[in-house]
Amino acid sequence: MKKILLSSIALIGIIFVLSSEGEAASPYLVSPDGTYLGNLNTNKYDPNSVANPYGKYGSKYSDKSINNPYNSTGI
Repeated sequence: MKKILLSSIALIGIIFVLSSEGEAASPYLVSPDGTYLGNLNTNKYDPNSVANPYGKYGSKYSDKSINNPYNSTGI
């Protein structure tokens, strides 16, 4: 189990950025091929959040969501 978890972590890039005001913005996920996979926050109203169950990156039906076990992102 540890081996699978470590390889999954190695495949996903987590990027931390600063907003224009110098405050920390939400970190976001990027796949190994450079595909943007959503913001890592708990805001269910953020259209780009992995926590938004109706958004492109949070829906369990979207092909770009980490919440979809059958996604095409290679995760």
